This record gives sequence, structure tokens and C-alpha cells, in this order.
Amino acid sequence: MLQTRIFGCSARIASTSMAHNMRRQFSSIFVRPKHFRTAGRILEKNKGVFKQFERGCFHPGASTQVPLNASTQLNGWQVTRRLLQFVWPKGQPAVKRRVILAMCLLVGAKLANVSVPFLFRDAVNYYNGKAPEFLKLTFDTPQSAIFTAGVCIIMAYGLARATSAGLNELRNAVFARVAQGSVRQIARNIFLHLHSLDLSFHLNRQTGALSKAIDRGTRGMSFVMSSLVFNIVPTAVEIGMVSAIFCGTLGNEFAYMTMGSIGMYAIATLAVTRWRTKFRHQMNQADNDAGNKAIDSLINYETVKYFNNEKFEADRYDHFLKKYEHASLKTASSLALLNFTQNAIFSAGLMGVMCLAANKIVTGELTVGDLVLANTLLFQLSIPLNFLGSVYREVRQGLVDMNQMFSLLHLKSKITEAPDAVPLNITGNDITIRFKDVQFGYLQGKPILDGLTMEIPSGKKVAIVGGSGSGKSTIVRLLYRLYDVEGGSIEINGIPLTKLQLKSLRKNISIVPQVRNFLFLQTLVLFGLKNLIFSNSRIVFFISRILSYSTTQSTTIWRTATRTRPRTRSSPLQKWPIYIGPSKICLMATTQ
Repeated sequence: MLQTRIFGCSARIASTSMAHNMRRQFSSIFVRPKHFRTAGRILEKNKGVFKQFERGCFHPGASTQVPLNASTQLNGWQVTRRLLQFVWPKGQPAVKRRVILAMCLLVGAKLANVSVPFLFRDAVNYYNGKAPEFLKLTFDTPQSAIFTAGVCIIMAYGLARATSAGLNELRNAVFARVAQGSVRQIARNIFLHLHSLDLSFHLNRQTGALSKAIDRGTRGMSFVMSSLVFNIVPTAVEIGMVSAIFCGTLGNEFAYMTMGSIGMYAIATLAVTRWRTKFRHQMNQADNDAGNKAIDSLINYETVKYFNNEKFEADRYDHFLKKYEHASLKTASSLALLNFTQNAIFSAGLMGVMCLAANKIVTGELTVGDLVLANTLLFQLSIPLNFLGSVYREVRQGLVDMNQMFSLLHLKSKITEAPDAVPLNITGNDITIRFKDVQFGYLQGKPILDGLTMEIPSGKKVAIVGGSGSGKSTIVRLLYRLYDVEGGSIEINGIPLTKLQLKSLRKNISIVPQVRNFLFLQTLVLFGLKNLIFSNSRIVFFISRILSYSTTQSTTIWRTATRTRPRTRSSPLQKWPIYIGPSKICLMATTQ
């Protein structure tokens, strides 16, 4: 049962007779110009008429992207350490077992992959008559009735390749649950943390940019985890194994040639990638700006229609798309240069290794199969090395995106709950709200409320009348603790709001919003009444009207709520019965 009702109404009262009519409906009407002012008077009563001189209330919108504080930024080691906490989480043995299994599959895949060139060498040597004596079998040998040794080697070669590919895919499947589970967990934590921040943060941040920061951060996290575990580390291990094989079987000069080629390859790749990263950043920034513009324009669909500015909005959107196009062309051109440089260096190294092998074949130190072995081992390294530039760039960008995402977790809300906060216990009709010398303003030096003092007794309907922008909605936000007062205090039953538990306070307050599209774009849900039993005939009637606009039992509220809103200008409580829950205090930010 609602005990106390507070209404906010615009000051469109033309005469004292209308004011008297409102006084008969409400217990109290507060219109005090000295309490509602910004740098000057907003309301003034002159011969029974309320006039509005200026609009000073600041209602911020989601149009400005406020940069994150430098103190919340993390360095590369902090980001990596935070990432490793998700790869090897505490208290989750199932995840750790998956990581261990994935690493075992990784080692098995690399061993199978390295064995492929050796089997290829043995097959070549066998058919060139250079195989060991125990492999020199002929068709006259009984064992070769079905398979010869050469065919067995070829079959082993194919089996090794298939085993390597199969273990790699199995490894990816095993680790996918670890990566995706970590992404889901961090995304959920950030989502909850964003809801715990104060209203000023969300009103001063671009919704599109914030959404993209989380999206890019989660994608970057998934990519970095996969790259570190299954690309960078395995490639380094394989390079070490190939170098050791060259030293042990072909000679130290092969290992030196291989390491020198890979070193030059890596240096050139990283240098060109660092140079072209700026083009990638420009492309991402243009993409970000275009996405923000599209989201902001679609959110303000009605405003665009009212001003007939579809072409104007399209031109502004096309401006960012053009910037994205230019940056994308630079990115593609620099990528072509990088690919050519990589192929040139690797081809030179491959040519040097084969020349060394050919020279030793002439001297009789090596066989033709050893030439194939050197070629195949080095050529196999080109597959992961081809992605070195992309991996380096994406890992760097992923770390930057993860830094922005993790930095959101370090943001502190201005609205905090005191350690000794108590729950709001209301028994019966005992509710008294007091504003004591309240001072508040959205902008520095521009107060909205300056010394507001009033008392709302229990069980009363109170209307706060003022011009548009005079601070009516501000009072609702302050009472709900979306903001904290800058001076004075607000008390319920003698307890300051700062001493009350936030959930307990907001649980006892129902709000009927001023905005008519105050709903989610999703299937029909009772977002504010999800725990109620449908015993209220008004609620049932309202839901029936919504469903009557759809041919199915599932429809979206966003459109139907706009059509079902009554056109009468009667009591505000009759307009929005669906929003009012079983709370003790009702706040209505309506307009009359």
C-alpha cells in the first residue's frame, strides 16, 4: 500500500484558481523560488501567476565521452597477470585440468608435426636406395606381399600429419571452454560493476563507446589467451626443436642459418607492424566514431524525424565512413608491403639452407633425403611465422583493449554505502521525509537546489510544482540516491539517506517515470513487478491491452507501450499503473 506520494509537475498554472484546484487534490504544494534557482531566479510568483525566467537545470545526456582517469589505467604486466588469473583460476580444478590437458595435446601435436619431415626423408631415401639395410626389402620378401617398407613409411607420414592436425583441433576444443568461460565471467563482472556506478558516470559516457570498449576488451581477451597459449609459446618451442634437430643431424651451420633467418624475419615483421599500427588505430577510431554516430542517431529516431534531418544524419555518418575507408586502404597497402618483406626474407633463408645441404650432398656428407628434411623443417616454420605480424599487432591491441576493459573495474562509484548502514524498516504509516537545507547542482557553480527545506508527513500526497528544468526530477534522483546532496541532508524517519542500505532504500520507493519509452526492447516482461501475484485487475487489464496489439503471446513493449498510453490528462496514477509496486513511497516525475 502506498503511504506517501510525491508528484513533480511543470509550472503551467495560469491563475490562482488552478492552483486552488491543485491544493484541493494534494496535501501540500511546494513552489519556493529561493530553493529552485541556478545563478538566478527560475520561478517567480507575480500577481497570482507563476513565470519561468530561465532554464538552469542541467540534465546531462549520453553525448560526451569522458576519458578514464589515468590512475585507473593498468600497465602491461598488470593486464597479463589479470589475464593469467582466468587461465589458472583459484578454486576451479576443472578449469585447471582442461588447461593441463590442452598443454599435453599441444606437446603431442608438436612431436607429431616434427616427425613428419623425418618420415618424408626416409621415404625419399628409401626409393633412392639410401635406406638402412633393415629397410631394404623387395617384393620377393614374404613380408612385402602386402606392404613394402616404403609404403609403410608413406602411410606413417600421412598418419603423422593427420595426428598433428587432429591433436591441434582437439586442443582448441578443450581450451575453448576455458577461454569462453573466462570471457563470460569477466563480461558479467564488468556488467554488474557498471550497474554499481553512479548515474553521473553513465550520463557522461557515450553508451556506444562504452559498449564497444567491453566488446573489444572481451574479444581481445579471448584472442590474447589463445595466442599466448597456442601460437606464441608453441612457435617458440618449435623453433627450438628445429634448431636442435639441425645441430644434431645436419650440422651447426644449418642451425645458425635458420636462427639468423628467423631473427631477421621477426625484426622486419615487428618493425613494419609497429609502423602500420597507426593506420590500424585510425581505422578503429573511425569505426568507433561511425558506430557511435549510428547508435546515437537511431536512439534519437524521433528527434531526427521531427527535424526532417535524415539526409543530414546520413552525411555525418558517411563522413566517418569515409575516414574509415581511407584508413582501411592504408592498412591494406601496408599489409601487402609486410607480406612481401616476410616472403623475401624467408625465401632467402630457405635458399641458403638448401645451398648448404646441396653442397654437403656433393661431398657425400648428406643424402637427398636430408635436403628434403631441411627444406620441410624450415618450410613448416613458415606457417606459424606467417601470422607473426598479425599476432603481434592483435596482441598489442588486445592488451590495450583489455586495459580499457579492466580499468572499468577500478572505477569507484560516488554513491557508496556506509559500513554501518542500516536497513529502512517502515511499519504501518510511519513515514516522514525531511529535506534540511539541501544544496545540489550538476555543474560547478550552478546550483539547482539552494537551501531546500521541507517536510513531507506520513500518508500525504505532495506535489512539487516548478518550471521545466527547475529541479523536480533532481529531487526524485536525490531521494532515490542516484546522486548525493552537496550540502544539507535528506532524512526518512530521522535517518539520513547516507546511513541507509541502498537496496533497502530503493526497495521501498516506487517511481513512475516521466519518459514514456521507459522500457526495454524485448519480449513482454513485468520488469518492476516480476515477483507479484497478478491479483490487481488494473495490471491484468493493462497486460491484456498490450497483448491485443499482437497476434501472438509474445510482443515487444517498446512499441505497444507507446500506443497504449492513455491520452487523457487525468490523475497521473491512472496513466501508469503498471509501474507502481507495493512500496511505501511513490515518486512521480510526470508533466501536467
